[in-house]
Amino acid sequence: MPGPEAGEGATMSAVTQNLLEVIKALKGARGFDRVLEKVTLVSAAPGKVVCELKVEEEHTNKMGTLHGGLTATLVDNISTLALLCTDRGLPGVSVDMNITYMSPAKIGEDVVITAHILKQGRTLAFASVDLTNKSNGKLIAQGRHTKHLGN
Repeated sequence: MPGPEAGEGATMSAVTQNLLEVIKALKGARGFDRVLEKVTLVSAAPGKVVCELKVEEEHTNKMGTLHGGLTATLVDNISTLALLCTDRGLPGVSVDMNITYMSPAKIGEDVVITAHILKQGRTLAFASVDLTNKSNGKLIAQGRHTKHLGN
């Protein structure tokens, strides 16, 4: 996931800098999460992460729109990044995830992915993730993700 432009480094928050280090460490990782290589980090703050993705053919289903499985992967991974931006900084493991699909995203469209940590308790964390069309603000999908943080 590419980060902010080089000139913005001086104003980058510690949270953003730490998250960029995590993302850098994940670059080149093998496995399913490699589909996220084209996600760009826009901003990071405690408990909130905003990213963008330009929909390309490799991200689509047979109808030429953003694949539901990739949408679920975005909800999973971007909410995990938001958890890493909390004081505890634990990624947790998924307990439950729900995604509501509302409108398609077509090839060439930019999708904004915004993850918020709604609550982080002793053992569970709850996140909400919105995927919106950057040009018109239309909600593409909304996800809820519950993660177990350990004891």
